[in-house]
Amino acid sequence: MGENFNENLKKARLESGLSQKELSENIGVAKSTYSLYESGKREPNVNTIKKIASALNVSADILLGTEPEPTTIAAHFDGEEYTQDELDEIRQFAEFVKNKRKDSTV
Repeated sequence: MGENFNENLKKARLESGLSQKELSENIGVAKSTYSLYESGKREPNVNTIKKIASALNVSADILLGTEPEPTTIAAHFDGEEYTQDELDEIRQFAEFVKNKRKDSTV
């Protein structure tokens, strides 16, 4: 099974706001069976993983721990929710982060 499946499963379930009982009913397994998935004592089959992913509105890759880490972070600041001083500070911090990276490669 994927890396940390049981932990990823529990995290996704909690983020969805579902109880173990609700999710187990949704995917058609006994609550005790589902509980074993989260404890890591039992692994669901592929069809059950698909049902779980669908019920939690996440990809199976996230549950299996095979989702690649995001490599791009983007932000748009149009100035409406920030003062000019705050925008300047955000830009300065972004420049600081870039310089810190450059300094660590020297």
